[in-house]
Parts: sequence; structure tokens; C-alpha cells
Amino acid sequence: MSTGKKLKITQIRSVIEQLENAKRTIKALGLGRPNYSVVKNDTPQVRGMINAVRHLVTVEEVKE
Repeated sequence: MSTGKKLKITQIRSVIEQLENAKRTIKALGLGRPNYSVVKNDTPQVRGMINAVRHLVTVEEVKE
């Protein structure tokens, strides 16, 4: 069922002084410090998490 697309998510801002929900979402994405990156499958769940913290991260598509 996977489409094969991947997303590279890079945290660009600190979670200090952010709401608790944003802190937990960043941790759930596998991030935690500015300039850290993770590669995740492009799923609706991950897209929703990115949308919740879009002010803290940048996203780019990665080809396999």
C-alpha cells in the first residue's frame, strides 16, 4: 500500500516556548533539536503531524 514516496523533515526552530502539543509532535516525528533531519514515509498521519508543527520544520520530497 505504500506509495514509495518519502519525506525529509528537518527541524528549523527550537521547541522552547512552544505549546506542549508541538513538543510532543516533534518528539513523535523523531526530532528534538534544530537542524536534525529524519526521513519518513509519506502517509496521511505523517502529513498531519507535519501540518501541526509546520512553523518549526521544513519538508522536502526524497526519491528512493
